Amino acid sequence: MTLAPIILFVYNRPGHTKQTVEALQKCELASESDLYIYADGPKEDASDEIQQRIADVQQHIHTIDGFKSIHIIESPTNKGLANSVIQGVSEVINKHGKVIVVEDDIVAHPFFLRFMNEALERYEKAKRIFAISATMERFHVPSNYHKDVFLTYRFGSWGWATWVDRWNTINWDINTYPIFTQQTSSQINSLNRGGNDLWPMLQAQRNGMIDSWAIRMGYNMSIKKSFCLRPVKSFVNNIGMDGSGIHCGSSDCLLLPLFDKNNYDICLPKRLYVKRSITKSVQSIFRQEKERVSAFKWIKRKIKIFLFSSVFHI
Repeated sequence: MTLAPIILFVYNRPGHTKQTVEALQKCELASESDLYIYADGPKEDASDEIQQRIADVQQHIHTIDGFKSIHIIESPTNKGLANSVIQGVSEVINKHGKVIVVEDDIVAHPFFLRFMNEALERYEKAKRIFAISATMERFHVPSNYHKDVFLTYRFGSWGWATWVDRWNTINWDINTYPIFTQQTSSQINSLNRGGNDLWPMLQAQRNGMIDSWAIRMGYNMSIKKSFCLRPVKSFVNNIGMDGSGIHCGSSDCLLLPLFDKNNYDICLPKRLYVKRSITKSVQSIFRQEKERVSAFKWIKRKIKIFLFSSVFHI
């Protein structure tokens, strides 16, 4: 098995970055994996405090070891998360053919890299699987569903992976999207199969209210009728829902059910069925949350939380 390189995006959270790196170092296969670190630079109006935090992050990443190779790419100016991810992933994936991506608030389980690499290897030829996610949000999995992984219509950006042939089909220019020129109910419904927050989020992206690469990836998945594969138990935890991030505020409403075994016994089946009941559970979670918070805060909070579902045979 050829291991996928890891891409880590960092900015101005030294404490979170250290926890993320320490967890990755403890992962099985870490010492055999290449690590690319993209460090974003300060905004023009950044305060002294923010500039110091950025400097602390950049100082720390130069002390990292424990990987097969380490490549550090520092930006002197602020690109923003969306541009950083799009450019960084494109550079690495075109060189290696596949990638595993984490941001500076993702704490990985020791089996995280093994799961991601095995899933990338297992489903590379299953072209309708667009991405692999390491997370499973707190929605209901039917008791009669006994597989370790499942498919959804909603992309998950908290620790994810994909292949070059999927990534390079994404159209990042939102102004050319047919959904805005035609705006048929079928297109909107197709997008919202992963949650009815997705269409408002795509509109917010077009109107400049948010700057998200993930909603654009999710839209491109929907028009290709593709899926995201997820584990029944998460292989990462998100420590960024503490108000410290640019895109995520404080929230405990989406606690992740973590993989809790000492042995790795994940089975990746050739044939997968996406349960309609799981799809409805996903949709109900995001619909319920919309009722509890203002639309703008709700959209911002959900930028990093994606997933995507139907019946699919590999």
